[in-house]
Amino acid sequence: MLATPGALPSAGVEGQWAFEVKQDGQRAVIYLPGDGTLLVRARSGTDITAAYPELLPLASVLGGRCAVLDGEIVAPDEHGRSDFERLQQRMGLAGSPTRAARMALAVPVHVMLFDVLYLDEELTTGLPYTERRGLLEGLGLEGAAWSTPGAITGHGARAWEAARDAGLEGLLAKRLASRYEPGVRSKSWIKIKVHHLADVIVGGWVPGRGRLAGLPGAVLVGERHGGQLHYAGSVGTGWNQTERARLAELLHVAAIGTCPFAQVPPVTGARWVLPRLVGEVRYTTRTRAGRLRHPSWHRLRPDLAPDDLT
Repeated sequence: MLATPGALPSAGVEGQWAFEVKQDGQRAVIYLPGDGTLLVRARSGTDITAAYPELLPLASVLGGRCAVLDGEIVAPDEHGRSDFERLQQRMGLAGSPTRAARMALAVPVHVMLFDVLYLDEELTTGLPYTERRGLLEGLGLEGAAWSTPGAITGHGARAWEAARDAGLEGLLAKRLASRYEPGVRSKSWIKIKVHHLADVIVGGWVPGRGRLAGLPGAVLVGERHGGQLHYAGSVGTGWNQTERARLAELLHVAAIGTCPFAQVPPVTGARWVLPRLVGEVRYTTRTRAGRLRHPSWHRLRPDLAPDDLT
């Protein structure tokens, strides 16, 4: 079951929803047949058990009981927050058990278990969220590499503010009466992201294709540090057609033949412009290299010059 992007439920109905922290990791379904083994499958259905050896002890925690659990595998940073950049070092190692075991020591993972789909020979997907949540909490799944994260009913605005202040990615709102809908991107689960804003300088663009031919498919943006423009990422969403056309005009006028970034970004087909346009973008987090994650265009900032950002 997948969540639909959206806004917080209004104060008048928030009592009908539970709120959980949105984790930034790899979605996984964990099969516990009750015979001392376990199977971990990614959202695609791929068997990724061997990639995460620290989860193997979970196989015996329920004794002989069988269960199928839904969760998110994360790699916590030094503050305990999920860090997708760290997790990427662990992903894709299912075919290399020796390397996976070595990486487990350097970058340990933790699985956040937030739903139960099958328990004690009974399919639970038809039960409402509140009953499934009660069953999950009753399993007492708290261990070195797994836990059941908290959920609160109502108080969505306060939960969102707390997530924002803690530097978390956002919230998941789940309707209390909702059933589990496998494979469905449901409006009964809403993901509400916490976005940050940054003023950036446009240094290039990549032409769009199809109906966007001649228009920017994405702009390449940077930030000034030490007198140089450092690449901060590619922004390809957030415009309407009028804004995209206006931006295309400005980019064509500012065209130059050399890259204005301190290091040439690894972007195929890039076209360069004088670094004089300032824009404001939304983003979720930053990588260790300073790149913006999930950036989207917010607006041009004609009130700012590049020198204002030094």
